[in-house]
Amino acid sequence: MADLSKKERMKIPRQPMPEQDGFERSKNFKEVNLGFTEELAKMEALRCLQCPKPVCIEGCPVEVKIKDFITLVAAGDYLGAASKIKEDNMLPAICGRVCPQEEQCEAQCVVGIKGESIAIGRLERFVADFEREHGGLRNPEIKTKTGKKVAIIGSGPSGLSCAGDLIQMGHDVTVFEALHELGGVLIYGIPEFRLPKDIVKTEIESLKQLGVDFQTNAVIGFTDTIDELMQNGYDAVFIAVGAGLPYFLNIEGENLNGVYSSNEFLTRVNLMKAYKFPDYDTPVFNVKDKNVAVFGGGNTAMDAVRTSKRLGAKNAYIVYRRSDIEMPARKEEIHHAKEEGIEFILLSNPLKFIGDAQGWLTGVELLKMELGEPDSSGRRKPVPVENSNYILDIDMAVIAIGNGSNPIIQQTTPELQFNKWGNILVNDETMATSKKGVFAGGDIVTGGATVILAMGAGRKAAKAINDYLIQN
Repeated sequence: MADLSKKERMKIPRQPMPEQDGFERSKNFKEVNLGFTEELAKMEALRCLQCPKPVCIEGCPVEVKIKDFITLVAAGDYLGAASKIKEDNMLPAICGRVCPQEEQCEAQCVVGIKGESIAIGRLERFVADFEREHGGLRNPEIKTKTGKKVAIIGSGPSGLSCAGDLIQMGHDVTVFEALHELGGVLIYGIPEFRLPKDIVKTEIESLKQLGVDFQTNAVIGFTDTIDELMQNGYDAVFIAVGAGLPYFLNIEGENLNGVYSSNEFLTRVNLMKAYKFPDYDTPVFNVKDKNVAVFGGGNTAMDAVRTSKRLGAKNAYIVYRRSDIEMPARKEEIHHAKEEGIEFILLSNPLKFIGDAQGWLTGVELLKMELGEPDSSGRRKPVPVENSNYILDIDMAVIAIGNGSNPIIQQTTPELQFNKWGNILVNDETMATSKKGVFAGGDIVTGGATVILAMGAGRKAAKAINDYLIQN
């Protein structure tokens, strides 16, 4: 089979991802996608044309050697494939699950010109899972210790990626995390049914085995400032605190009981296991047999509404002011949501929340919209339809319209330069900030983006930090 001609490979259809039934999975928090079998993985790998110049790599922010690892999968050398991926990506089990490959590496795939692109993300996930389940985690070699120390602020994807590269370069690395659990948005923001927490913990454990030191409950800016870290022996600092400050709609009634930011709602459920209350201490609004509306159209909105459905909501709505064509969430997440019974209320904009005499949410007033000309984002701008107001009865609302930058770092490090949104300004090539020895990357620089883009920034910063440490 490995000697198939190009024409024969092109005839092989893209292999389907086994998954839980939509109705069944809407009642549990188990992973939706079940992963490729060996047979499916080999067949999918055989679809790769082994291009002399694999342009798919150009679409990967961390530049995984895609052609090489897929060749190893086709040959049945799954552990070798895992090692090949880890030359550039220390978190393959995570990226294989949550990265938007369809907009990145798979979008560049030559096979996709005349058919469906190679399922690169699904193969990456298969390889990572196989290594964990059959071969154990195999870590790369560490270079001779340099005696240099780097502090990384934040244990999300950008911080973890940077830590993985720097520790392999021989530097001592300490990661400071504000919360009591490691993983940042991977652990508090993405639900179990998309990214099991054990996967995140296993990936972090591999970094611990390499020698990365992790410190939890460390809110840099309060427990220590960046200046204090550098005075205490750190030769460089990488800021990877993400964008965890929620945006709100700023409409009447947003302070009613039953209105959450997506950050609070998902953190309570994912990190603090509110869905197991009272076995766990943190409660969440009891939505069983009630109506829930999530406002927004991104992946976080999909996570929140699908979570509410699993918590027992009678009706779970997505309220979005544009059409589904403009919706920024991954197509797979939208498809899964619809399969699970999520109702989409499109071209509708919230005007105000309505409550009862006790201050509890009872409904939301919506205004119908129609699409006009494209705005600065390239999406058609929603325009109000006059006298189209109507009331939607809801018991809980979740606001999922994006996040801003936490101001703690900004307030305690005046030498850093920020833009008007509170994002740190950096040199695009080196991720260096305006303060000597301090670098930054991920959502704190770009605003809310994807896991893999944050990881790409972490890798770019690691290279620049290494160069800086050698010169200083």
